Amino acid sequence: MAGRPTRQMNRSNRYVSGNLAYDFDYLERERRRRADRERQDYEERREYQSAPRPRQQRKPAAKPKHRERIHVSPVVVIGFAVVAVMLVALLDSYAELTAVSRGVVAMQSELAALEDEHVALLGRYERTFDLSAVKEAAETAGMAKPSSSQIYYVDLSAPDSVILYQSAELNVMERAFSTVGQDVVALVEYFK
Repeated sequence: MAGRPTRQMNRSNRYVSGNLAYDFDYLERERRRRADRERQDYEERREYQSAPRPRQQRKPAAKPKHRERIHVSPVVVIGFAVVAVMLVALLDSYAELTAVSRGVVAMQSELAALEDEHVALLGRYERTFDLSAVKEAAETAGMAKPSSSQIYYVDLSAPDSVILYQSAELNVMERAFSTVGQDVVALVEYFK
């Protein structure tokens, strides 16, 4: 067991392999190592800063590529035209529908007013044919029921018959005068 190094702990609770005697040169060695490391880091930084940096070359702007012309299919153009026509027709039909609806509303209000007027006129009509009112009006006017001497009966049981009389032949002058006379009579009756 003597050949194997033992692991022991020093005062700072670190494991130490081997001898626990004080090493007086330890701090000096550590200071030199740190100074060497700092010198190397300084020299490396200085070299890095003094060394020429490679310039980043700007890439030349890429020339815009010419795009190929897009050919529009005639079917697509016709389709869009058909859709546009249908849209205009739809808007027109909505406008007509609105106008017809407005007319229907106006006619319904007019119909309601006419129905009210019909009811009022029907009431007046029924009042005029009230038999007691008619009898009263007839009596005030001096009207009476007809007597038997005022009643005449006509017998229409015989078959219908027509008698046609032929007029004498008129010459041309007589026909012209009679036509002018009839026209004058018709004109006088018209202005009466």
